[in-house]
Amino acid sequence: MSLLPFSRRTALRAFAGIGGALALGATAACNGDEPAPGDSTAAAGRSPAPDDRRFGAEWESHTRTYMSWPALASVWEDDLPYVREDIARIARAVGEFEAVVMMARPDQVKAAQRACGSQVEVIPLAVDDLWARDTVPVFVEDDGNVVGVDFNFNGWGNKQEHTNDGRVGRKLLAKYGIPREQAPLVAEGGSFETDGEGTLLITESSIVNDNRNRGKTRDEIEDELLETLGLQKVVWLAGVRGQDITDAHVDSLVRFTAPGVVLLDQAFPGSPPDSWSRSADQARSVLSKATDARGRRFEIVDLPQPDLDRITGEGDDFVSTYANFYIANGAVFMPQFGDRKADARAKGILQDHFPKREIVPVKIDTIASGGGGIHCSTHDQPGKPAA
Repeated sequence: MSLLPFSRRTALRAFAGIGGALALGATAACNGDEPAPGDSTAAAGRSPAPDDRRFGAEWESHTRTYMSWPALASVWEDDLPYVREDIARIARAVGEFEAVVMMARPDQVKAAQRACGSQVEVIPLAVDDLWARDTVPVFVEDDGNVVGVDFNFNGWGNKQEHTNDGRVGRKLLAKYGIPREQAPLVAEGGSFETDGEGTLLITESSIVNDNRNRGKTRDEIEDELLETLGLQKVVWLAGVRGQDITDAHVDSLVRFTAPGVVLLDQAFPGSPPDSWSRSADQARSVLSKATDARGRRFEIVDLPQPDLDRITGEGDDFVSTYANFYIANGAVFMPQFGDRKADARAKGILQDHFPKREIVPVKIDTIASGGGGIHCSTHDQPGKPAA
């Protein structure tokens, strides 16, 4: 199949086979004389956000999950029907545990509803592709109320044109009567990972980047993140530029399972070293020396990838990380890649960290072949579960 250069379809092979994919080379990811990636706090004269604003953790209660029905034949070509099957499969699985809202172009609503079933609410709202994690606003609590922060989605640094997806934030928040705040930055939801207690993990490459925030220094961006998201501390990871469409989002790399505890994506055991496995070592080095907003050291747990010779999916772009899981009310959704031993190992690790939730494997081979995962295709709205 012929694929568009740098499309989401071709984006994450380098990112996925990485084993952690947190950044090669701190120096390359820094601007000028800025400090190398690592532990960062609100320095003198740089105040953390007020106490009445908070960016909650994904394991907290959700009102609903938002998803998007993929519409771009120009990206998915012959695989469009199959990626829609994957999206419907995720929606039905999540819908067993919480409300799911699927956004679809008006002329595709009926087809999406048939595929997703009656337990999923399909609404007419023009979208381009399935990456709801990045296009839906980031939700924060402000003085007890939910606010949607619109991070001005621009197609991952103008690598793709997503005219409709760039408008999702405004339209979706208006439909549900949620106050909208326009962020002073360009970013995507997949670039943020929080413990709900004021700590943010983020890669420099995905936000301290001229394709999103030209002319802004890391310190300036950190100040705006602290204020906008209600944070007390940012732990900076270097990331990697230009080798995947997201410039190395953190949500396929390292994830919180509880305050102070993270799962770190790792290459399949025994894989030959490469630039990506070395970047995983760099990530471990940063995290092992860092502390969170409460002063805790991080407990780092490896989350190994499957054997690429045993998975059921295929393609040079296949994203084989288990780290792109999604936490919903009562459940955690993880990819099922077809390497039975590795799938079982990942499920066991997730069950250890989420003992009160059901771990639900979902087959997503076409989504993974297109450079993404379950977390990339879902976006949680915090709050009391919808009736």
